[in-house]
Amino acid sequence: MDINDIIKYEEGNMSREEEIKFFQHLVDTGIAFELQGHYGRTAMYWIEEGSVHVRKD
Repeated sequence: MDINDIIKYEEGNMSREEEIKFFQHLVDTGIAFELQGHYGRTAMYWIEEGSVHVRKD
């Protein structure tokens, strides 16, 4: 993930699959919960929906 992924997401230019992959990465790295609230809330939506998984290592 890089800044271009964030720009692509914020501009609404990601497919559903790309968005899920993007948020999976944000959750895996913990970044989802360090960015502005929208990212954490959206990550939680995808987790509750079952598309993004919290890995227990």
